[in-house]
Amino acid sequence: MMNRSQKNISSTDTLTAAGNPLRILLAAGGTGGHVYPAISIADAIREQEPLTEFLFAGTKTRMEWDAVPRYGYEIQPVWISGFHRQFTPKNLLFPLKLITSLIQSYFMIRSFRPDIVIACGGFVSGPVGWVAAKSGYPLVLQEQNSFPGITTRLLADLAVRIFTAFEDADQYLPGKKTVVTGNPVRKRNTTATEDFDPLDLSRKLKTVLILGGSGGARALNEVILTKLETLHNDLNLQIVWQCGDKYYDDLIQRFNPADYPNLRITAYLQNMHAAYERSDLVITRAGAGTCSELMNLGQPAILVPSPNVAGDHQTKNASSLERAGAAILLREEEMESTLTSLIREIISDREKLQSMQLAMIKLAKPDAAEIIAGEVITIARNSRK
Repeated sequence: MMNRSQKNISSTDTLTAAGNPLRILLAAGGTGGHVYPAISIADAIREQEPLTEFLFAGTKTRMEWDAVPRYGYEIQPVWISGFHRQFTPKNLLFPLKLITSLIQSYFMIRSFRPDIVIACGGFVSGPVGWVAAKSGYPLVLQEQNSFPGITTRLLADLAVRIFTAFEDADQYLPGKKTVVTGNPVRKRNTTATEDFDPLDLSRKLKTVLILGGSGGARALNEVILTKLETLHNDLNLQIVWQCGDKYYDDLIQRFNPADYPNLRITAYLQNMHAAYERSDLVITRAGAGTCSELMNLGQPAILVPSPNVAGDHQTKNASSLERAGAAILLREEEMESTLTSLIREIISDREKLQSMQLAMIKLAKPDAAEIIAGEVITIARNSRK
């Protein structure tokens, strides 16, 4: 495994002339955990090499199709989806989708002629990364989780470099190719705290932030609903509860938010950094992006991994943070019996909170995007020689 001291990962030279900018193709899709790191890398490259030309590959039916253009990048479609482990008629289309996606990837790469291809995960990374490597273009991978996704594992032997977020991931990948950089995260919005004021949070109360991810988490929501009386009234906590768009309407029909003056329930939080900063403890899933934000902000957390993800990678992410003393892993099936007592124990122990906070900060790698950008630019420049 390589580390920063073993590699020259800075980019201080002028790597491209005005008339010959770098061309970089990024493939990422499916979830924010794949897409936003790719956008962060592109942003960091653009800061170092403003003339760089970018193209994203994604799917029209997933969130990248809206998210990528919002950040000012062009995106082209690849018709691919996952193969379901249980039989479903959708699987009958998979061979056709795979062949089509390989053809689309070939013509996309042939037309754009990138200096380098960056695959950040999701099904779209598979055909794009494979075609790029087989066509002689340098391929780099960025793996967000402590247990690499299937796309990363399939492409690992074809890649020239693999950027990982957790050291635990390196045991599953070719060691000489890996660099532990942490996960790229979006730059902080400096106005976030001001924008968060409409929630009217008190600074006098201990605050718990409950996150289910952008889509929400049904199991977490259901347990919080049963524990709301205890958390709000008995423990006298201020609660910020992001429950997800598809659960919000149903939840507020099942209780009266007005009965809980220190509760702020919302479908989605636009300014997550401000929510983190106002919180003493976070209860959340253990997606890679969330874990990286917790580390960068030094935020103690109870992590409830989703059991419905490939390779059980959220449990592995949470285990990595728990071993470091930065978080507590709480399995979904244990929430009903354990969550309230666990919150009470942690929130009332200032030394415990401080110790978890320091452990999180020690794990943080806030310059991940810049490190990856510098390395990518160097590889891209060398590919032209």
